[in-house]
Amino acid sequence: MDNQMEIKFLSKSENESFARIVACAFVSQLDPTTEEMADIKTAVSEAVTNAIIHGYEGRPDCMVTMRAEMEGDYVSFLIHDSGKGIENIERAMEPLFTTCAEEERSGMGFTVMESFMDDLEVESTLGAGTTVKMGKRILHTKR
Repeated sequence: MDNQMEIKFLSKSENESFARIVACAFVSQLDPTTEEMADIKTAVSEAVTNAIIHGYEGRPDCMVTMRAEMEGDYVSFLIHDSGKGIENIERAMEPLFTTCAEEERSGMGFTVMESFMDDLEVESTLGAGTTVKMGKRILHTKR
């Protein structure tokens, strides 16, 4: 492993932008294109939003963990919450599926993560939380 970092922050919606900025700062060492950076920012944002909105159901006093690792031109992110968990991961990953229809959620979070990253894995245990692991190869790196 060439580099890694980990941060923990409260499950407040304003920390979604904080997580995006931290992810961008970490990835910037690989000199990604604007498009690669936008893909990562969007995917991280979706994962953090899911943890806050769905995992913790908007409770702002819980912690979200974000870990990133870099190996050569590949960067991976892990977003973890210790919230309610996902009952059916396969169903939750279907485009347009949402448990928050009354809040006008689009149900596209996992679809967005999957389309913008090279790898996506979701692990969840009811009552114990969810971990989203995703990775992307930076094709235009200085390394």
